[in-house]
Amino acid sequence: MPKRRKASDRQRAVRFGNFRRLTPISRSWGFDRGLPIDRYYLEHFLERHAGDVRGHVLEFYSNSYTKLLGGERVTRSDVLNVEQGNPKSTIVADLSTAHDLPQEFSDCILLCQVLQFVYDLRGALANLDRMLKPAGVILATMPGIIPIHPEEWPFYWSVTAAAAERLFRERFPAAAIEVESHGNVLAAIALLEGLASSELTSEELDYNDPSYPVLIAVRAVKPERSRDGEDLRAGN
Repeated sequence: MPKRRKASDRQRAVRFGNFRRLTPISRSWGFDRGLPIDRYYLEHFLERHAGDVRGHVLEFYSNSYTKLLGGERVTRSDVLNVEQGNPKSTIVADLSTAHDLPQEFSDCILLCQVLQFVYDLRGALANLDRMLKPAGVILATMPGIIPIHPEEWPFYWSVTAAAAERLFRERFPAAAIEVESHGNVLAAIALLEGLASSELTSEELDYNDPSYPVLIAVRAVKPERSRDGEDLRAGN
């Protein structure tokens, strides 16, 4: 008969409280409760790089972040959507397959939570590279740990920091890429349950544990051209 452990030896009991349930608290990623957890990280990332939002800016689905962050630095704003009917759209195309998109026209591309809906990631990155001017900047965010609601959009990818870096290094020099991972186990659980960022403290949100990535963020700069017209991709 196995020896009974003393109470002091036993694992501390976990109180699940409101999390002891088989359905999430919210299925709206937290939008119905406030600012979603992943948007907290996304907006802080964009705010830190607001100076990149300048000149001719391309955003997806809407130009809300272009207007919020760019202000008078933005000379032109374009919005790309894959579907017809959005009054904010100035370009309607599939990012991964449309090869007739304008080339080298954008100084900044805001690619916020888009690539998870694009099956052909390499095709999408090739088109983004073509649309970006030399010395232009892509500010991209992608989901790590996140709820999936396929009834909204077909959801193909969650990524890690290593995957994002490898993907962007196929088109950009290593020295021109900055990859960040944001989140921790509590933030991930809160996002999966559909809680809002206001329901956690800033200390809880800002603690970073790469083992539990909620959001992956990338800043990539396209090389400038040399005098003979070739782009400078040294270090790739």
